[in-house]
Formats: sequence, C-alpha cells, structure tokens
Amino acid sequence: MAKISGLTKIKVPLGSQEIELQHIDHVEGGMGLLRIRIREGKRFTIFDIDPATAEQWASAMQQWAASQSQSKSQSKTTDG
Repeated sequence: MAKISGLTKIKVPLGSQEIELQHIDHVEGGMGLLRIRIREGKRFTIFDIDPATAEQWASAMQQWAASQSQSKSQSKTTDG
C-alpha cells in the first residue's frame, strides 16, 4: 500500500494540459517516488520517478527555462 500526497497542480496554457506532482510514500518502506501525472483531455500519462531522476529532469528544465529567458532578453536588446 502506498500513501500519495499531492504536491502541486499546474495548468498549461497551451493545449489545456494539467500537470500534477505527487509524492508516493510506500508504507512497507523503500524509496519515496515522485509521480508526474499529465492529463490531456481524457488521456493520462503517468511517470513514477526516483529522486536522482527527478534531480536530472529538474536541472534540464531549469537550464532550458533560463536559456529561453536569456534568448528573449537578448532579442529585446538587439531589436531595440
């Protein structure tokens, strides 16, 4: 049996997807997991990932987001 705790829900403005993050704690012991549920209409995609994978994924997403904000600020300075 597992105890599932909601962490956050994010609505994606493009495509109307909903992303939900949940913490899964196994009552029998073992490693806690991060559940990522992506809802697109009636369809669900679910990933259960370990802490190391979550760190790698988070790092890649942060790097990508930072590069996008840098690209936008650079294009504003060259446009203006």
